[in-house]
Amino acid sequence: MVLKEFEQNGEKLLPTRAFFLRLVKFALLSLALVTVSLGIGILGYMKLEGMGVVDSFLNAAMLMGGMGPVNILATDEGKIFAGLYAMYCGFVLLVSVAIFVTPIFHRVLHYFHLEGKTP
Repeated sequence: MVLKEFEQNGEKLLPTRAFFLRLVKFALLSLALVTVSLGIGILGYMKLEGMGVVDSFLNAAMLMGGMGPVNILATDEGKIFAGLYAMYCGFVLLVSVAIFVTPIFHRVLHYFHLEGKTP
């Protein structure tokens, strides 16, 4: 479980090197989520719109970036997919940022919690 990784109440602040390793681990987890989501978009455009890999990548990446599709969509299924994928990408953005900032947020809260205690 991910929560076991964080120091608990009363424990010392994690050393800087271990904190940066934790940060890298969470960044990789966030990157994995974005990569899998991009793969879903690529496959969706390939299957539903009959696009090639490059065009599918471009459209999926543009939707993930909030810019919208590049090519005009020809099928109703492709249009529905693009709409649902756009909403999904907005959710993925929020979740991936939350995953990435969790160790930072926890460290700041833990630091202030320890600062208020007398040794």
